[in-house]
Amino acid sequence: MAAKRTIVLFVSVVFVLPLTAWALLSFYEKRIEKLSVLGKTKDHHIEEFSLINQDGLIRTGDDWKNKIVVANFFFTNCPIICPKMTDNVKKVSEAFEEDKSIFISSFSIDPERDSVKQLKKYADRFKIATDKWDLLTGSKKDIYKLARNSFMIVATDGDGGPDDFIHSDRLVLIDAQKTIRGYYNGTSDKETKQLIDDIKKLKNDQ
Repeated sequence: MAAKRTIVLFVSVVFVLPLTAWALLSFYEKRIEKLSVLGKTKDHHIEEFSLINQDGLIRTGDDWKNKIVVANFFFTNCPIICPKMTDNVKKVSEAFEEDKSIFISSFSIDPERDSVKQLKKYADRFKIATDKWDLLTGSKKDIYKLARNSFMIVATDGDGGPDDFIHSDRLVLIDAQKTIRGYYNGTSDKETKQLIDDIKKLKNDQ
């Protein structure tokens, strides 16, 4: 009997306790631990904007009211990074297909070529659910200012002029107060899954 108790104790210490600890830690990280607020200051928020989507409708920051937003910057003629990033953003959209509180905004960093018509073609090509996902175009200066000053996806300086060009594979998670809560590699399946988990966590926190 003593030998059996020793074996049971050994198994508990070596296997059961570590697995229990790991399960509790995993649950905490996924469901309880709060996401950090990111930005230049504690009061950093995404600035207001006015742009046009793939349906020719004017979109502003007011359309984000009471929504958790995933944002990214892309262009329709991008051959490699953007298609992969769009496929992963689709996974996010499909994970919350019935949830109207989750919204996606994709800003074109090549707005002079990415007209409303071109964005519509891109949306059709990737079968994007445009009822909760905007592809946005407009003033290059305004979009580049947003990318640098509000979303902080690049560290370079620029004025949004003809020779200015930025590109990033970052997906940005924004809460209902328009504060940044996370950055993710949009070409990484692993980080896309983490984004989906973090959106669930953020929903539980709001």
